[in-house]
Amino acid sequence: MEEIPNGFTGFAQRKNAVSSNAQQSYQPNLNYQYSRTNAARDAEEANVFNEKELAEIDERDRRWSWVEINRGAIQHNVLQTKRLLGQGTRLMAIVKADAYGHGAVEVAKAAAGAGASYFGVATLNEGIELREAGLREPILILAEPPIPAIPLLLHYQIMPSVYTADFAIAYAEVADMHGMKAPFHLAINSGMNRIGVRSEEVVEFLRQVSFHRALQLEGCFTHFATADSPETLDFQIQINRFVEAMRAVETAGINPGIVHCDNSAAIYRFPKTHFDMVRLGISLYGYQPAADTARFIDLKPAMSVKARITNVITVPMSEGVSYGMNYRSPGSVKICTVPLGYADGLVRLLSGTINFAYKDQAVRQVGNICMDQCMFEVDLRPSPVRPTLDPQIGDEVLIAGPHPTVDTSIDTMAKRAATIQHEITIGFSHRMPRYYV
Repeated sequence: MEEIPNGFTGFAQRKNAVSSNAQQSYQPNLNYQYSRTNAARDAEEANVFNEKELAEIDERDRRWSWVEINRGAIQHNVLQTKRLLGQGTRLMAIVKADAYGHGAVEVAKAAAGAGASYFGVATLNEGIELREAGLREPILILAEPPIPAIPLLLHYQIMPSVYTADFAIAYAEVADMHGMKAPFHLAINSGMNRIGVRSEEVVEFLRQVSFHRALQLEGCFTHFATADSPETLDFQIQINRFVEAMRAVETAGINPGIVHCDNSAAIYRFPKTHFDMVRLGISLYGYQPAADTARFIDLKPAMSVKARITNVITVPMSEGVSYGMNYRSPGSVKICTVPLGYADGLVRLLSGTINFAYKDQAVRQVGNICMDQCMFEVDLRPSPVRPTLDPQIGDEVLIAGPHPTVDTSIDTMAKRAATIQHEITIGFSHRMPRYYV
């Protein structure tokens, strides 16, 4: 018989380990029956819980992680921005990508209540969601949708951006067939080279499609690629091209409608380009769009990500935590687990680089962030400058969002992940329910 290390011999190799007498003596009881019949047991178990009571169990008590959105912060950001605009200049609230992860319907309602008079979305379905929620403000899709979607545009009264003649004519034909107008905004490519009619070709394009009686030009816009950059050369090139295009349109006797070009950074940095409307995007949610804009505007972040502790353990010195064991316990710490991870949008790249806030103290996230969970440490060593914490299962922790003394900001997360705030907020998934306060 081949010996296995440490003297262990595998049971699978012990062919004669059980005697024939022992084999014969064991007779399984094949007639055993549970005391209740399956039917009776199933009927009883089915009636144990009331379905209505089950449905009323709060999402925050099904999994201890969630997102809170402060409606007051949304309204504050709209009101503060409107104070910088001239009388008659409209404000479009950009609520695409589910309002940057904040919840499009609730954000749109809050923004409208503070004075936003237009909504910008990226997809047709985003616009339909707003309409079905009862919002009646004008909605602009900031792209040209596919031609088969035209009936939906007209039915839900959602305006497309237009920049190809094929779409413009198809849109007008369907509208005319139903005795309707086909309102649109003309997208102008002033240099970002993503979408739009080239700025020097705008008049020619409008003449090419304007023969159709159903088409109705409601506005003209462009989008800046570098409005947040300290270097303004490319911005100046874009704005000059856009202004020249608008002058050419007016000279041709065409009413350009609502003229708009400013994103969040341009709103605060270049007030002369507000024109007829501005588009408030990332700053609607409380984030500074450029390094120098805090001196112009006071913004309040609206999103907070929270969780409750699900496990607390004392890890001996030098033992590792999480995959890869990149973190090892220094001793005199407790390791606490919270139920959110990179599947919820807490970027794995941030592992070991960020703090959470627990009982108004900074606690360091440690170990690799897992798909569904992550850990942080609580220092148990006495300190003259802070009280010793005693973490318990169920205690609340601020993962991301504004805090008066601990840097748990989404701005910091974005910097440490070498990305932008937009990507962080949009990334927090709907596995975590949204609550509005």
